[in-house]
Amino acid sequence: MTPQPRRRPPLTRYFAVVSVVAMLVLGVALATTTTTIMRRQALAQAVEQAQHVEAHLHAALPVDAYRLGLVSEEQRASVGSSLSEFAPRLVGLRLWTVNGEVLYDPSSTEPTGFPDTTRLDAAVRQGRSTADTDVRRAGLRLDVPAADAPAAEAELDVVSVYVPVTYGDQRVGAAEVVLDHSATSATLREGIRTVTLVTITGLVLLWLLLFRVVRTFSSRLQSNALENARLALLDSLTGLPNRRMLRDRLDRAVSAARGDGTGVGLLLLDVDRFKDINDSLGHDRGDVLLEQVARRLEGSLREGDLVARLGGDEFAVLLPDVPSVEDARRLAERVRGVFVAPFDLGEIELHVETSIGVACLPEHAGDASSLMRKADVAMYTAKAHRLGVAVYSPDADDSSPARLVLLGDLHRALERPDEMLMHYQPKVDLSTGLTVGVEALMRWDHPTRGTLGPNLFIPLAEQTGLITTLTRFALVTAIQQVARWRDSGAALPVAVNLSAHNVTSLDVADLIEQLLATYGVPASLLQVEITETALVAAPSRIVPVLDRLQAIGVQVAIDDFGIGNTSISQLRDLPVSQLKIDRLFVQDLSAGRGRPGSAPVVRAMVDLAHSFGLTVVAEGVEDEVTAARLAELGVDQAQGYLYSPAVPADDVAAARTELVADRPPAPAGTAPVVPAPMVPTAAAAPAALAEAAPTGIVASAVPADRRAPGRAVRPT
Repeated sequence: MTPQPRRRPPLTRYFAVVSVVAMLVLGVALATTTTTIMRRQALAQAVEQAQHVEAHLHAALPVDAYRLGLVSEEQRASVGSSLSEFAPRLVGLRLWTVNGEVLYDPSSTEPTGFPDTTRLDAAVRQGRSTADTDVRRAGLRLDVPAADAPAAEAELDVVSVYVPVTYGDQRVGAAEVVLDHSATSATLREGIRTVTLVTITGLVLLWLLLFRVVRTFSSRLQSNALENARLALLDSLTGLPNRRMLRDRLDRAVSAARGDGTGVGLLLLDVDRFKDINDSLGHDRGDVLLEQVARRLEGSLREGDLVARLGGDEFAVLLPDVPSVEDARRLAERVRGVFVAPFDLGEIELHVETSIGVACLPEHAGDASSLMRKADVAMYTAKAHRLGVAVYSPDADDSSPARLVLLGDLHRALERPDEMLMHYQPKVDLSTGLTVGVEALMRWDHPTRGTLGPNLFIPLAEQTGLITTLTRFALVTAIQQVARWRDSGAALPVAVNLSAHNVTSLDVADLIEQLLATYGVPASLLQVEITETALVAAPSRIVPVLDRLQAIGVQVAIDDFGIGNTSISQLRDLPVSQLKIDRLFVQDLSAGRGRPGSAPVVRAMVDLAHSFGLTVVAEGVEDEVTAARLAELGVDQAQGYLYSPAVPADDVAAARTELVADRPPAPAGTAPVVPAPMVPTAAAAPAALAEAAPTGIVASAVPADRRAPGRAVRPT
């Protein structure tokens, strides 16, 4: 049996016990100190009176008596007479010589006895008076009147004082003066009782006051602690459980699921473009939106489900008993449905959307931490690819064990120059059928897994900083290839897709300028591509780099156009020369797969680009029907499997010839597309072709074939 931890006593009880002990100690200390001081004062008074007695003896007893050790009867009578004024407090008196012999004792004519040697020595040798209290019988008789003498044989509180007997500067003996201390003792005891009573009363009152104060504050602290504990588990804005409470409930749900074999689902979601809403409408309305989202989410759940706010615009929904992944996905769709109706933000009705990630236990994870991480991966997959709802997939998880192994292989591959390759895919002018350039795509010749496309390793490189090394490799390799083609007589341009991680720094422009100068390649033969999503993410940092590239003479293209949020004013002002329509729109134009709105959208993009003097390129063209439709819509150039896959530089000409020869005739009724001539290799390149190639080869460290799951990926 596991021992239970000992509970700490309540603060009030703890204070009561500790303070009582402290008060008792303080009371005893005060009483003891006061008693000691009062007793010392009483003894000091006794010493003072004894010294007064000793001074009166000088006239009655000359110094010779001490030297000879003898007292005559006359001297004895004189001593008794001089002491009468000290009765009745003076109880006894003995005079001692420096040798410790009794010189005078009123109780005996032949005095005998022994002194307190320590006190006698202190008086005679050191000249120090000492006093000590005692209880004794009054057996000493002084030569004083009987009426003034204390009752014989009575028990008295006395104080015995040894004082030095001094004549001039010479100490000749000591006087032992015994004084009645009864009255002083009684006064002292009464004073001690009074002081003790006052001390105890004061301490008790102080304790009661402090106890009341502590109990009041303890009660407040307990209330505050309970409130803080409650607030620590709730979001202050929406009142929903927060991340901490979600984690606690998730841990319990996982433990319960392991015991009864049920499943646990977790949905993570955020509000799309919430930052834009905050920036444009203000944070107050953003908070109102979050509160309304919270209320709608609570209303959409099953009994037993939990909705929590994790921070910002991110929410979580815990499904503690979900039979399957499909059931969790359906619940996610239901949650997504609460965003259909507009949100009322006072004078504004706002339509917002959400991206939801779904992960389940045991299908995707075995513990709470892993389940949260994988739901987060799924949410960002849904957000990045506008899927609305995305179920966790290992393919999208950059932190899966397989990806980590691949990352280690990538580090080693960058140290081996023969593993990283560049393949090239032609771009064709749709109006003439001429090949006007190529796009170079990176490949990894993995020693055990074969040739890998960039969609498998570029995300890893972007996350770890290796993208800079890969970008440099792509630029160097592509520009070297352009130089070879140019030296062989073909001035073929090349375009390089840059990662968002590189295009925010002017270093990449400096590198390009340096490489062009090193290999003697004109800037007009190089084009760079950036994705629209990268441009929208950080326009203030990217545009200066594009301006610098334009100043160098390098052309710029926007890749994957149509899936970002570029405004018309942004497009008008950007230093770009080309738009590449995202392959999603191209696929929608394919026979039997088209959607009614795809062609008008493509037409609108083409007209917009042409109005700004931009060339339009369609990628992912795989059949004649699509090519003909694109030509009708005014698209300028195309690339895809219809013309050639990406192949090594030395195989570009052969691959192009085979594809043109083997391509089936266009279906009846479609616009013919003029076959594109062969792209020259480094061995042979007609000069005429160089003149007919106004745009270039595209070499990229960030592949154009990275697409969301479910969308076509450019073949390797």
